[in-house]
Amino acid sequence: MALHFERTEFDARRDRLAIEMAAKKLDAILLFAQESMYWLTGYDTFGFCFFQCLVMKADGSMVLLTRSADLRQARHTSTLENIVVWTDREGANPALDLRNLLNDLDLLGRRIGVEYDTHGLTAFNGRRVDEQLQTFGQIVDASGIVGRLRLFKSPAEVKKAEKAASLADDALDAALPLIRQGGDEAAILAAMQGAVFAGGGDYPANEFIIGSGPDALLCRYKAGRRKLTKNDQLTLEWAGVFHHYHAPMMRTVLTGKTGKRHQELFDACKEALQAVEKAMIPGKTFGDVFDAHARVFEARGLTRHRLNACGYSVGARFTPSWMDMPMFYQGNPEPIAPDMTLFAHMIIMDSESETAMTLGRTYLTTEAAPRALSRHDLDLIVQ
Repeated sequence: MALHFERTEFDARRDRLAIEMAAKKLDAILLFAQESMYWLTGYDTFGFCFFQCLVMKADGSMVLLTRSADLRQARHTSTLENIVVWTDREGANPALDLRNLLNDLDLLGRRIGVEYDTHGLTAFNGRRVDEQLQTFGQIVDASGIVGRLRLFKSPAEVKKAEKAASLADDALDAALPLIRQGGDEAAILAAMQGAVFAGGGDYPANEFIIGSGPDALLCRYKAGRRKLTKNDQLTLEWAGVFHHYHAPMMRTVLTGKTGKRHQELFDACKEALQAVEKAMIPGKTFGDVFDAHARVFEARGLTRHRLNACGYSVGARFTPSWMDMPMFYQGNPEPIAPDMTLFAHMIIMDSESETAMTLGRTYLTTEAAPRALSRHDLDLIVQ
């Protein structure tokens, strides 16, 4: 069995969820998020968009309903002992299999929570679940229950995040010698991802972002590579990943001379990130963190060039995104508390002058100031 945590860790997580279920008077919860299943049992797979559900009853007992392709996967990677397979066939309706399973678990007429807000449950499958369960019991939206438990990291999880951050640093170290005039984005990307793999890390939950020249103003991955020119800009957003725990970083690296606009934007990003660090403390909220960054950019006349969020929680995530909730955006009332791993990114994209600048890293919150998990400083990198 390939577990990445002690059994006692999984027992504690199950007990935390049971307490939340009792508070919400749930007789069972239907989990569709792969992150929830991994956190609760260690179950590690992909292809989870093809319908699978982890059922946990109020007494802590669990059953996984999945496809035959994942039967051995679940046995090998998780604490689960009870696994039920629904059969792939023409006209199959796994939501009906789920209803039958819930009936076998004596849950008819009970109050059941459903984890709707996840890419592990497509709208099509969600409708099929609702059709099968609408007369079965009292169905309530239980989205976010496990997600909020995952927000607070145990000491064992912090160690995973620290290892992930070390791999993120290794990736930047591997990239820097290749960032120069004539440097190939393909080689840079290969070196970064290779460094994570060589260090024992995993695939990220979404693609590394790489773009130079005009593409440096994009903050999403896209296909196509180019070579760097004499005075160029290269935006990178990547993550070290260890046992699915993510520690993202973001940088815009320059080649050749530093232009005036690049320096202005970098100074703003650094000041904003330092303001964010001061706000990332207990007693403040996620909205306060966003406001701290927005004030700096507003004072510098850069409001129209910034984004409407400046970071988010990170942890063990699966495709298609390493972004987790909650996010740093205006008005978010979620309190900052110790033992969160949070990624803060300062992004300025000046489309008028085609100038990009970014600066971001992952932090561990504490009782006081947050601790940056990267060993790299915040200086502007010019190759």
